Order: sequence, then C-alpha cells, then structure tokens
Amino acid sequence: MILISFVLVAACAIALIAISRTHRQMNLACIAEALIFLGLAIYLILSNQIPVSTFLIGSQYFFIDHLGIYEVLIATIVFLFAAIYARGYVEGLLDSGELGKNSLRLFYAAWALLLLIIVLAFCSDNLALFWIFAEMTTIISAMLIAILAARENIDAAIKYIFIASISMLFSFVGLIFLFEISRSALGTGTLNWTGLMQHATAFPPGMLIAAFALVFIGFAAKSGIFPFHTWLPEAHAKAPSAVSAILSGVLLNVGIYGIIRVYAIVHQTTAVAAASPLLAIFGLLTVGIAAISMLSQKNLKKLVAFSSIENMGILLVGLAVSTPLALFWVLFHIMAHSFTKASLFFSAGILHRQYRSTLSVDAVDEIRDVFRLQPLAAWGIIIGGLAIVGMPPSPIFFSKLFILLQLGAVSLPALVVLLVLLFIASAALGYYVISTFTQVSSAESPMEMRQYHTPASMKVPIVILLAVIVLLGIVFTSGEISFFNQIVTELRF
Repeated sequence: MILISFVLVAACAIALIAISRTHRQMNLACIAEALIFLGLAIYLILSNQIPVSTFLIGSQYFFIDHLGIYEVLIATIVFLFAAIYARGYVEGLLDSGELGKNSLRLFYAAWALLLLIIVLAFCSDNLALFWIFAEMTTIISAMLIAILAARENIDAAIKYIFIASISMLFSFVGLIFLFEISRSALGTGTLNWTGLMQHATAFPPGMLIAAFALVFIGFAAKSGIFPFHTWLPEAHAKAPSAVSAILSGVLLNVGIYGIIRVYAIVHQTTAVAAASPLLAIFGLLTVGIAAISMLSQKNLKKLVAFSSIENMGILLVGLAVSTPLALFWVLFHIMAHSFTKASLFFSAGILHRQYRSTLSVDAVDEIRDVFRLQPLAAWGIIIGGLAIVGMPPSPIFFSKLFILLQLGAVSLPALVVLLVLLFIASAALGYYVISTFTQVSSAESPMEMRQYHTPASMKVPIVILLAVIVLLGIVFTSGEISFFNQIVTELRF
C-alpha cells in the first residue's frame, strides 16, 4: 500500500537519524527520504493509477488524485533540494554557534517528520484528517524555526503557533458546519471530500457559504493571507534559510490546497456567487499589504517573505475568477512560486553566512562587494527576483499574464488595482537589489571583508533550481497541459 510505503520510509529515516553520530549521516537520511518519496510519487504518475483506489491507499479516509500527487511532487522536490542545501548550511550554523550540536538530531527528526505529515495531508480525502495534519505541520515547522539559539526565533515561532492555531479553530467550526450540512442533506454526515463533491448540489447555499467563510479563516492564516499574515515575515526571516525555503515553497501550499478543496465544493452550488468576491477582496488586500510593506524593507529575507504573501494573494485572485483557464494557471503558479522562492531563500542564506546578518529581522543588511564575494548568490537573487516579479520568459510571467487576462474579463477595475499593486511590489524588490548590490567598499576601508567559502552543496540546488525555472518558462509540454487539465476536471471547474 502506497501510504504505508511513505510511512515506513519516514520511520526508517527518523530511526537512522536517531542512531547517527554525525551531521552528514543525519543529513543523508533526510536526502534519501525525500528522494524515495519523489520516486514513489513519480511511480504513481507513470503507472496511471491516479486517482488511486481505496484498496491501494488502504483507508477510506485517504485518496490521491492529480491535485494531491501534484502537491506531493512539489513538496518532495523542494524538500530534496533543501536537504542538499542544508548539508553545508547547517555546518555553518554549527560552526558559528547559532545551532547547538545537542539540537541537531531534533532538527533533522522534525525535518523528516514534517515531510511525512505534509504528504499525508495532501493524500487526505477526509477534511477533518487534513485539518489535523495541517495543525501538526504548524507545530513541527515552529520547532524548526525556534531551533536556533536566539530569543527572536522563539518569539517568531510562538507568534506563528498562536496566530495559525487560533485561526484554525475557526476552520474546525467550519468543518463541523460542513458535516452537519451533509448530514441534513444526505441523512449520513461525511467530511470525505469525494463524497462532498458528489452531493454538493444538494447542499443549502446559505449554510455552505457560512461553512466556507469559517474554513477560509484557518487556511488563510496557514497561507499568510491578510489579515492573518503577520506571523509570516518574522517566521520566514528568522528561520534557517533551508527551513525558510520549505516554509515558503511548501507550507504555504498546505493552506492554499485546503482553500482550493473547499472552494471546489462551493463552486458546485450557487454559493459561489458569494464566495468568489470574498476570495477576490482578500486576494487584493493581501497583494496590497505585501506591496506596501516591501517598499520599506531593508532586510533581504524579510523582503522575500513579503513577496510570498504577495503571491498568495495572486493565487486567491486567480481562484476567485473561477474559470477553468484561471484555475489552470493558478495551479501552474503554485509550482513556479515554490521553485522560485526556494532558490531565493537559498541565495539569501549564502549572503547571510557571508555578511553574518544581525539576528534582528528589522536590521539593515550590510551587503557590499557582493559580486566579488558571492557572485552566485548575487545572480541567484537577481535571476530569482526577475522570475518572481514575472519577467519573461519566467514561468510566473505566463501564470500572472493569464490570471490578469482572466481577471480583466470579469472586472476591469480589479485588474487596474492589481496591476498597480504588482508594479509597486516589483519596484520595491528592484530598488532593494539595485541599491544593495551596487554597494562597494571604499578605498579608505580599514579592513577587507573575508570571503565565506560556500560549500558545493549550497551552490548546486541554486543552479539546478534556476535552470528548472528557466526551463519551465520556455518549455511547456503536452503532458503538462494534460496533467493540469486533469486537475481542473477533477475539481469540476
């Protein structure tokens, strides 16, 4: 059974971490786990067994369709590159004393467990079970944020847990509403997504929109949607860069995934007329608050974190349009954002090691001579920055373009507002890169900064991800189109 395979692989990885004596052995266990998970996901796709039958899954509460396996693929790829990157990055944290050796085994055990929980979340048919796994990701990822020997990390982790968990209580109440709606309409209550989709047309729209609004609050907090976004900049900026890549490239997808699943149920009824404007309003507000906040940022990781908030808002706007083509590009944007943001945090991590940025997330990064000291990281930020703002031929250019075109067909004023906000965000990121990366040491400088020797394990993921991003922007195969269309069909858009 496929889920048992995932669980056994994760259990073996955690066991190996428990008995490992060196950092490299623990790191290798996490790399192997992600690689095997990726192999299992690819096997499922190539074997044409999706949607996966209940027999193969082994439980009526689990289900794998094209959307689920798509999210699993993204998660395992990002985790794989992040684990490779962590090999050199964590050694730097150990040498500087930012990460204690006694915390190393806990760090990698939480890492391996987090990947398993995320995969199980994406494979959950039962929405209550998905909610449980989503809550577990909050606790485990908070451990990875607080693992560094700094008070600000603990504060950021506590803030993350408080906001996300309190908001998720609203989602819990919303799921209770959804269960009662199904029980009243069908005689037998269920929270299995497949069952809810099958009978969605029988649900009363008024109660359904109330349930959706409550569920949306919790999953919006997980995704950094305004006004529940306040935890994200501190958490992403304070976490180790390998963890930041996971938070932005994978964890945010968990919340968006939950919103897509429940919205697909609403979309089968007349309640969509009320739910769609709700998503659009929160999407525009999220892009707006991110764009304005980016203008004043002087800290690179915090700037990249606000960019994540901006992109979550774009996804909500695309979802609100509710056309098959808009959903198609929302799905594509999820992948493009995950890979691009991972490359940006990897590059930012190298600069953090080079310049030993102060612990405060509000501190100005004293970056200078960057092209002489860390040329790969500099170009990683530049290319990744161009990709994340949607410069052609990056994949985000195409997803943004078609989402904007679809939005314009529905509401021209909303299109104008979104274009202005996207311009502000792009200008803020561009200004930061230009003003920071052009700083050079003066001739009167009393001491020349020593170059940080960047391990190959930190460079390789950046190079590969940048290549993948470029490739995704210029190559679009019939297989990709068919895969995304299958997701749109299964969501019944």
